[in-house]
This record gives sequence, C-alpha cells and structure tokens, in this order.
Amino acid sequence: MKQFALFALLFIGLIQFTTAQEKIPRVAVITTAWYPNSHADVIGGRLLEGYNLNGEGEFPQLKLVSIFTDQVPANDKSRALAEKHHVPIFDTIEKALTLGGDKLAVDGVLMIAEHGKYPENDTGSLVYPKRRLFGEIVATFEKTKKVVPVFSDKHLEASWSDIDWLWQTAKKHHIPLMAGSSLPQAWRIPQVDLEKGKAVKEIVVTSYHRLDSYGFHGLEGLQCLAERRQGGETGVKRVRCLQGEEVWKAMDAGEFSAALLEQAVSKFQDRPLPAGKKIRELPKKPALFQIEYNDGLKASVVTMDNGLAEWAAAWNYQDGGGDAFLYRLQEDHPYAHFTNLLKGAEQMMHTGKPTWSTERTYLTSGLLDSLLVSKKNGGSWLDTPFLNIKYQSDYDWREPPAMPPLTPKKK
Repeated sequence: MKQFALFALLFIGLIQFTTAQEKIPRVAVITTAWYPNSHADVIGGRLLEGYNLNGEGEFPQLKLVSIFTDQVPANDKSRALAEKHHVPIFDTIEKALTLGGDKLAVDGVLMIAEHGKYPENDTGSLVYPKRRLFGEIVATFEKTKKVVPVFSDKHLEASWSDIDWLWQTAKKHHIPLMAGSSLPQAWRIPQVDLEKGKAVKEIVVTSYHRLDSYGFHGLEGLQCLAERRQGGETGVKRVRCLQGEEVWKAMDAGEFSAALLEQAVSKFQDRPLPAGKKIRELPKKPALFQIEYNDGLKASVVTMDNGLAEWAAAWNYQDGGGDAFLYRLQEDHPYAHFTNLLKGAEQMMHTGKPTWSTERTYLTSGLLDSLLVSKKNGGSWLDTPFLNIKYQSDYDWREPPAMPPLTPKKK
C-alpha cells in the first residue's frame, strides 16, 4: 500500500508538473526590425535569454514559438537568435500565428513596431506600420475564428485616424489589447505616487530627445499620474505645442508652473542642473506640450536638451502640497526597465486581461498626434473633442525589484 501511495503521489505530481508546463503561453513576436538593443531585442530577446539578457536568472513564463520581422537590416539579430534557440521565422504574419498551419497556434502576440527604416509624416512623427501589422494579425484571427491577447509596444499608431481604427477594431473583435511605455513601470526616486482620489491642480513632467518617440514616454509618465486624480480620467479639452523662446514666455506668463518645473529638475541625478545655472539657460531647442483636461486640470511636458535629459514629474494638489520624483531607467545593457514592461505584458498573456488601462495609451497616442499637429500649425491651441476619453484606472505603481548590474563591456 505504501508503494502504491508513493506511486500515486508521484503520478499526481507528474500531472501537475505537466499541467503547469502546458499553461505557459505560447507567443509570437511580430516586429518591424530586430537588431542589437532595438525594442524587439530588449523585449523579445528576454523571452529567449531571460530577463537579464544573459541566459541566467529569471525567465519570463512565456514561450516564444515564432517570429516575423517586417525588415531585415544588415545588423539583424533575429536570425542568429532564432537558429540558436530553434525558433522558426516566418515570412508572413499569418504563418507566424498559425506556425504554417490552418489554426491559430499561439496564445498571445507581442507586436513590437518601434525600429526600422520608415518615413515621417507631415507632423514629424515616424510612421511605423502598426495598422498594417495589426490588420494582418486581426485577419488571421478572423480566418482561424479565434482571438488571443495582443501587446503593442509604445503608442497605438501615429495619426488619430489610425489610432482610433486600431482601438475600434480591437473592441469589435473582443481582442484583449494592451500597449504603452516602459516609463510608468520604472523605478522612482523617491518612491512616491500621486495620491489616488485627490484633487490635482497641475502636473509638470520633463522629457528630452525627439518629440514623437520620447515625447510619448513623457505623456505616458504624465498620464499614469493624471488618471489617479479625483474623479478619474475625464478626457482632454485642448492642447498646444510651443517651441524655443515661446516656452519660457508661457512660463513667465504663468501658463505652467516654473516652481513645479524646478521641483522636477531638482530630482535629476545623472544630468543635474549645473550650480549657478537657471533651467532656461541650457536648452537650445526646448518644447512644451500643454494639455487642458475637461475637469480643469493643467498639465505640461517640457522637453529639454543640452544636459537636461531625464524624465521626472512634479505636481501640486488643489488643497496645497504635492510631490516630485525621478523616473529611473537603466540606460545601458541589459536595459532592465524593459523587464518591468514585459512583466506587465506577461501577466496579460496569462490572465487574458490588460494589466493596466489600455485607455491610457489610447489617450496618450491621441494626445501625441494632436500636439504634433499643433506644432505643425505654429503652436496654436487645438480643440480635441475626440479625446473625451473617460476611464477609471485600478493600476497602482509598485517599486520593481532591484536593478540588475550592467552587462560588462567586451574588451
């Protein structure tokens, strides 16, 4: 009897182990280009080489079973990785999602369209083929009569018509969709958050580099705070984008808070404001995103350069007080802030439900396009009735695990 009981326990354990193994979602990476340190590499690469991108430590509980790349640059990395890890690369999205068969063969899709050689539109935004890629994913879902969760890296699309099409298409086909920036999940110094349910007067966020690709991060860093205010998200009334000296004129006129900008910059660590210098003295090409929400909240993203190149946020409440912090990223290999982003996508692949509000990125994608249209129009205010996007977020930021050490440089 003892031997039988032992055998039974071992058999049950084997079933449980096998079941656990079977529960690891099988995913496809659909990307524009995969080369060293591209988003495909630092997101998709983690599925093959672990969260630290070195084959050691923790691995995502996801199994990469297929890859599609829209472009194959000279420094492509996907082919070598795929061969090393025995992952097939397909020449169409349909084949990548069906593994060459006639049935959907994946449990989730990571759509990573952020790098590669693509044109700019008339507002200066790089146009990655997200609508085309997502359209082919959806066509495969329709053909196989099955849908699975899709994570789309960064913004949904470049223009409002395409942003809204992607959003409405996902809703129509009941596709679990999540997107967004790595900034909301990043480390914070100090470890603070905007108090949920409290009335907020104004928020100022700093950014740097390109207004489209990096400005989007600034908007997501702003929105993950704004959505926590009293009443939740109410939508946006109008926006404006100013450049150069007009930024400081707006600040002097009280259109955004100089004090909040100073509080945000005071949190910089790698590129602090030099002693004796004023913020306005350094940036050569500053830019200002101004946002007026329907409930009266004012918010700004100030893009700077010439040394002032970090993301930080500061805010004040309606009843006084406020706070500020630095968004801390790991700006070298293994770029661990992408671990925090992928963990959110991983959770959705397991639960079938977005880890944070997809409405956040629906709104920030529309904000980015609208702000760049304002820039194109010379910085005039642009009314945004189409951004009357209302939602309640139940997402709470938590400090991620400690940042791993940088990968040693090869000699």
